Amino acid sequence: MHLLIVAATPFEIQPFLNHLESTFEKVSDFHFKKNELEIQVLITGVGMTFTAFCLGHVLANNQFDLAINAGIAGAFDRSLKIGDVVQVISEQFGDMGVEENDGRFTDLFEMGLFEKDRLPFENGKLLNHITEDFEFLPKCNGLTVNKVHGEKSSIAAIQDKYDVDLETMEGAAFFLSCKFSEVPFLAIRSISNYVEPRNRDNWDLPSAINNLNEVLIEILNVFEPA
Repeated sequence: MHLLIVAATPFEIQPFLNHLESTFEKVSDFHFKKNELEIQVLITGVGMTFTAFCLGHVLANNQFDLAINAGIAGAFDRSLKIGDVVQVISEQFGDMGVEENDGRFTDLFEMGLFEKDRLPFENGKLLNHITEDFEFLPKCNGLTVNKVHGEKSSIAAIQDKYDVDLETMEGAAFFLSCKFSEVPFLAIRSISNYVEPRNRDNWDLPSAINNLNEVLIEILNVFEPA
């Protein structure tokens, strides 16, 4: 079993990295092995561009049985609690398009620049069908943006336009890369904050990171040989 763990930054998965360092043989930096289980960790950098480029390079030169994207996220859905860990089952690009002269956002599908059902999209969304077999976490729909929302009116506008539960800066690029490369994948995110008028005092990074890494290690234990 060959797993790829993908994160934007090392600090989001540092406890998981510490676990690998202490329980696996270190083949090289970010590359670990125990018996038949091989794990590579890819730190892409923040955002869609870095994620797509790094993943494209790695997936073109390696074969993986499963890729797992792990990180923190902001939640639109207030029924989610800070620190909750969820499974992202669909992704959309949230700011790829144009701003109209009245302030409305028109995306590339509405502009006719890309067909909604042209592969790998399904009605404008990137879907992960493998999630039908995984019921261990609550399922959420993600929106991926270059600029996270932090102002009341823009938050309201994006929520009115898209039916999504959380916001990240890498999710759709991860989905797109894996689907084009035909690599099975999972995406898990822990909620560090709500998408609201920006206030870092309301964030809880320690809880989000702790809970995320507990789940990552739990997933690893499923594949780890006895």
